[in-house]
Amino acid sequence: MTDAERSRRGVLKTGVAIAGLGVTAGCLGDTGVPDDGTNGDGGYTVTMEPVGTVEFDTVPERWVPYTGDYADMGVALGQADGLAGIGLRSRFAAHHYDELPGVSVETGDLTQLWQDGTDRETFYTIDADVHLIDPNFMINRLGWTQDDVDEITQTVAPFVGNTIFSASYDWHDYPRYTLYEAFEKVAAVFQEQERYEAFERLHEDVLSNVQSRLPDEQPTVAVLVPASQQPEAFYPYLIDEGTQSKHWNDLRVEGALAKNGIADAQATGGTIDYETLLEIDPDVIAIRQQGAVTDAAFEDGMVSFLRNHDTASKLRAVQNDRVVYGGMTYQGPIIHLFQLERAAQGIYPDEFGGEQLFDRQAVADIVTGAL
Repeated sequence: MTDAERSRRGVLKTGVAIAGLGVTAGCLGDTGVPDDGTNGDGGYTVTMEPVGTVEFDTVPERWVPYTGDYADMGVALGQADGLAGIGLRSRFAAHHYDELPGVSVETGDLTQLWQDGTDRETFYTIDADVHLIDPNFMINRLGWTQDDVDEITQTVAPFVGNTIFSASYDWHDYPRYTLYEAFEKVAAVFQEQERYEAFERLHEDVLSNVQSRLPDEQPTVAVLVPASQQPEAFYPYLIDEGTQSKHWNDLRVEGALAKNGIADAQATGGTIDYETLLEIDPDVIAIRQQGAVTDAAFEDGMVSFLRNHDTASKLRAVQNDRVVYGGMTYQGPIIHLFQLERAAQGIYPDEFGGEQLFDRQAVADIVTGAL
């Protein structure tokens, strides 16, 4: 590590220690410094539940998220070069960047945090300036203790994040942010408010256009993850206020699973079979699959399998050709635009067909700074 790097990390860790004292003392959001503003000493602060107020003396350069939603936020803000790791590479939909001129992330270069568990040593190895991760996610989903979180906060870098993708976790008893509320906090971390505002305007324009063209019909949609390659059971994912459901909520569909008392797999780990699906019989079945899944591959694989299955073939969605690709769980501002577009095309082909619903070059211009 160079002298300059030691100096930079030193001033960052000074801020971390101050913020950590406030959190340890139970002073969430009340550390005596302004929220998302300057600290009076040339630095700045960012306040985000559940951590509270975190103080930064310099803008973080090297950063790590756990989930792809926060990775996508950082990329959208022009910080791809500093992205150092990710929870699971396969669950980060970075393939969408291939459609954006001048934007790319080589996921193979990212340190994977999950390696039959996620230990503290990985965080020391990465040596990031900030962790865009909800510390309660580390505790409640990955088996860390509060002491583990405090150690990494005080000796490596702070945690700033909120588990926004799902509303099914009973331990998430503090405010949950919308996608753009969380995105605004990340923009404050990187001091990239101008890029955030440009994305917010673009998002509002795209959403206004799409929603003005939605038909009166409100189809019921069941979002499912196959339990195997040729599944006899599926993990059910509820359409709720979590950001994993944003594209479905934007399209104003009705969640078929919650309506029928099905619990979310993220909370229970449970599956449902075809008999249960036949009882629900949703208008649309949305299948989540990981990675870059083309329309042809989806049709030849999952859709063809369901059509030829003795029981699945009885489902209305299968018979009416309304089995659509459901996207991936974690979506930030860029990934959301792609998933919204594909979901609209799948559910309402007569209205949206193969139409591109947002300008790829405009997104690339924001990311690369060619505003």
